[in-house]
Parts: sequence; C-alpha cells; structure tokens
Amino acid sequence: MFSFILGLVLAAIALALWILQRSYQHVPAKELKRLARSGDEVAQLLYRAVAYGASLRALLAGGAGIFGVLSLVCLVQAFGVWLAVLVLFAFLAIGGFVFVPSDELTRSSLWLARRAAPAIAWLLERLQPVIDWGVRFVHQHRHVHIHTGLYEKSDLAELLERQKGQEDSRISASEIDLLRHTLSFGDKLVADALVPKRVVKLVAASDSIGPVLMDELSRSGHSRFPVYDGKRDHIVGLLYLHDLVGAKQTGKVADVMSHKLTYVHEDFTLYQALQAFLKTKHHLFLVVNSFEELVGIITIEDVLEQMIGKPIVDEFDRYDDLRAVAAAAARKDHKIHDEPDREAKPTSEDKEVIK
Repeated sequence: MFSFILGLVLAAIALALWILQRSYQHVPAKELKRLARSGDEVAQLLYRAVAYGASLRALLAGGAGIFGVLSLVCLVQAFGVWLAVLVLFAFLAIGGFVFVPSDELTRSSLWLARRAAPAIAWLLERLQPVIDWGVRFVHQHRHVHIHTGLYEKSDLAELLERQKGQEDSRISASEIDLLRHTLSFGDKLVADALVPKRVVKLVAASDSIGPVLMDELSRSGHSRFPVYDGKRDHIVGLLYLHDLVGAKQTGKVADVMSHKLTYVHEDFTLYQALQAFLKTKHHLFLVVNSFEELVGIITIEDVLEQMIGKPIVDEFDRYDDLRAVAAAAARKDHKIHDEPDREAKPTSEDKEVIK
C-alpha cells in the first residue's frame, strides 16, 4: 500500500513538472519581458523562470522523466510490471488531458506556473552552472537544428497575412501590407513600373518660356519633363518645373534645361533602379529597351510606390498651410482623448490637409 501511494505521489510530481513545461512553452519570453518592464506583476513573476530558457526546459523535462521512472518503480513493487505500466499510463493520460494546456493556458496551469515560478527560479539560480554545462555538452555532441518552417518569400508573405488575423497582434494591417510589398519589390522589373512613352509629357527645346507653358506643365501634375530636339525620340535634356520660376519670359527651354541624362534598361529590377537612383542622386531615368529605343521614363517616386504599395504625392503637393496641419493634428488628438472608445474620423478639412 505504501508503494502504491508513493508511486501516485511521484507520478503527480512528474505530471506537475510536465504541466509546467508545457505552460512555460505557451508563454513567449519576449512578450513576458515587455509586460514585465511595463509593471505587470504576473509577467514579472513568470519571467523569473522563463528567462532561463533552455535550462528551464532541461530542468523540467529531466525532473518529469526522473519522477516518472521512480513512480513506475514504486508501482511495480505494488502491482507488478504490466499493471504498474497501465496505472501510470492511465494516471498521466487523464491528468494530461485535464490539466496540460494544448493551444492556450488554462486557469489551473497558469495558477501552477505562477506558484511554482519563484521556487523554480531559486532552484535554477543555484543549479544554472551544472544545467548550462549539460545543455552545452548536448549541443556540442548533437547538433540541434531549429527550422523556421519558411523556405521561400511566399511562405513569409503567408505568415504576415496570418498575422492580420491574430487577435493580440500589435502590428497594424498597413505595416503588414508594407512588409509584403517590400518582399515582392525585388522581383519586379523597371518595365512593370515605368511611365510609358505615349503618356510622357515631352517639351520641345525650342519652346518659349512663358505663362502658357508654365500653366500647361503645372496642370500635368509632374515636375520633371524630358526635352526633345527635332524628333520626339531625340531626348537632349530634362526640364525641372522649379527652374522656370526665375527664368526670363523671352527665353527658350533649351536655356534652362539640364543636359544630364541617365538611362536604365527596362529589364533591370526595381532594386537595381533604386540603387542607381541613390548612387547618381538623380530623380528620373530614361528607360530604353534592347534596341536602345526610348520606351518611357521612371522616377524614384515610381520605384518607392512599388515598394510601399501606395501612391506618393509629388513634391509640389506639399502642405501649404502649416497652421492647418497643426490644427488638424490637434483636432485628432482631442478626439482620441475625448472619445477613447470610438475611432476618430477626419473632417472634410482634415482630409484636405492629411492625405
């Protein structure tokens, strides 16, 4: 009878260690650390044990195994081998089904983890040198390979998409979309993002500078224009809209245009184009094909739009009224404080300022 009771006690200890091991696995160390720093008392308590990482897992797994074996020995003395195995298996199976957390922590497992954390931390603090030596010994003689489960960029994109549906996620949907667009950015070519030649606004080098030309260029919505001489395929320079501001009304486009031209092939990747933009410090490239024919233009804004997945306003679409910007921000902040449970919606004035 004594062997039977002792065997059940040892089996209960082994089960408790098993529950603790699974419970601490369900508690992300990084999240615990953040909560502990913010003053969460439960997180501070649990992190004392979870912070030991592999040493904690080795201690609990080893302890569960040792107490399980000792329990089996006692039960064998009481019932014999086969009946002892059956009793121990049934005890652990029922206890594991009821108490061991599967997908998330249960109240009982969390209660046990909180209660046991100080004792486990105290024990690990004193056994750390021995356990750490054992863990390092195993790693040296048996390579432990942890696979992420990711093989291609599409796997990472799928993981990011699943993150959107995670209830406790603190990564916004817009940030996830930005990461997904960045992942596919390197696979796109210049040909996928260029402005075709047929819709590019060209300016003749012989055009006169005046209100009519400036108004026409301003209404186009762009700020840089290829300049041709004679044939439209004969590009000789670039005209920047801001260079026309101080130009003489009687001058020609050829007098103020920039003669620096930079070309990029349509088969270049957008990553290569971005590197070229950064290296040359230019903002517009002429795009040519394999026959050295002009097929369009590409600006640094076109490249960045493909990276972030959103249109970028031109540098002339800036906020003109700083007071309006400050007022819009103040109204938004005021709504957040006054209506914390409701999502603040921008007013018609805000929409004109905050695009």
